[in-house]
Amino acid sequence: MNMTTIAVLISLAIGVPLGILICRSKKVSSIVIGIANVFQSIPSLALLAFAVPFVGIGTKPAIIMVIVYALLPIIKNTYTGISGIDPKMIEAARGTGLNRTQRLFKVQLPIAAPFIMAGVRISAVTAVGTMTIASFVGAGGLGWFINLGLNSGDPAMVLLGAIPASLLALLLDFILSKLEKVITPEGLKPADQIQHVSRKKRRRQKAVVFALCGILVALPIGTNIAESMGGQDRTVVIGTSNFTEAIILGYVYSELIEANTDLTVEQKFNLNGTTICFNALKGGSIDMVTSYTGTALTGMLQQPISSDVDGVYDTVKTMMQEQFGIRVSQPLGFNNNYVLSVRPETAQQYNLEKLSDLAAVSSELRLGATVDFIQREDNLPSLKEEYGINFKEENGLAANIRYQAITSAQVDIIDAFSTDAMLEKTQLTTLEDDRNFFPPYYAINLVREETLEQHPELEGVLAKLDGVLDEPTMRNMNYQVDVEGKDAQQVARDFLTEKGLI
Repeated sequence: MNMTTIAVLISLAIGVPLGILICRSKKVSSIVIGIANVFQSIPSLALLAFAVPFVGIGTKPAIIMVIVYALLPIIKNTYTGISGIDPKMIEAARGTGLNRTQRLFKVQLPIAAPFIMAGVRISAVTAVGTMTIASFVGAGGLGWFINLGLNSGDPAMVLLGAIPASLLALLLDFILSKLEKVITPEGLKPADQIQHVSRKKRRRQKAVVFALCGILVALPIGTNIAESMGGQDRTVVIGTSNFTEAIILGYVYSELIEANTDLTVEQKFNLNGTTICFNALKGGSIDMVTSYTGTALTGMLQQPISSDVDGVYDTVKTMMQEQFGIRVSQPLGFNNNYVLSVRPETAQQYNLEKLSDLAAVSSELRLGATVDFIQREDNLPSLKEEYGINFKEENGLAANIRYQAITSAQVDIIDAFSTDAMLEKTQLTTLEDDRNFFPPYYAINLVREETLEQHPELEGVLAKLDGVLDEPTMRNMNYQVDVEGKDAQQVARDFLTEKGLI
């Protein structure tokens, strides 16, 4: 709600004056509205991804994204409302001695008010829906529940975010519709909408509407002031990527830190992929994030693929510290290898046991994989070269959606991780990496050196998890969340309690 209000207010402050200015030139108006159209056509996720390297994760990129989307209706409706006024009315106003500013505020804006408010209402309702995507960059909000529901395949969780978002959009539209009626002169309304009420009652209606609008404006301002006065010296920000295992590990570290120190943990979970997580870590938007040695080697440091376990770890540890001031923990204990998996009947039909078996039949198979796997140079692009694979289709899917896709036969092969609980549930056949193509993916924790210097007690606490998590334990925790539907935070807390760490 706060982010939506801030974004719409900024859009209003930019859009209305800009709409007024372009009324003076048809050529300029065509250019400005055309540019606004172009920006609105950019996919929202692309805008978020573009903004993160410059402003970090959290509310800033989300607000920027919504401002871009909210501007067009406000600019266009302001321009349409003012430019559509009968020139004779403007001339009459000029004849009464009104100067340009007086004509604007006493004639043009009141007449154009219904058009402008229509644009504001469209922007506000659109902003609520668009803002749910902000959860991909750690801005939280109702999109957090929708994102979690998509990842876990839980429709109830999706509805937990979608229904309040819809109600919020309806509430905003209702309040703004009342504001539109209040600021539109009675003489400009259609005959059936004119209200014949006393002046006292009209003043009371205006007071109520303006009070509601004042609350909408004051709420985000007050919240931001309160947050800025709260103090951040004893806060550690933990980020995670957008899949179950990463979120569980995020909760494990959160619970561990808060139980063993006086630090407060701020959670920026469910970020949309490795690139956003790493940029956030480098930029200081988060203080720590869990990753994997192979991911760090190729996806973050852009180094060539290697299957040398110790060599990969040593390279990652040295380069992270020297180039980015990021400290790498000891491995947590489990290796979460990439695997390619097919339905048992597909394996039998094409006689698939190893990745090299795919070369002869890949042109008949449809791949469903995460966007990370399809795009990262160390994954699908290099896999094609190594094994001579060329799939019939390549479909980018969310982590949990790809399991739904393969079980419903919409795709024939998916990427997965060796600790995925869904592999056990769906009984898929994993293909052996017979050429040791994939690098080792031992789980590690990445922490900013500045954070460890500011909070030296963290180093000993974080080290409690070094070598503690084996593959069966991690797979079991994933199974509890993905298959049994347990709360990820509770699963993390139970694990730490069992190990005597909290």
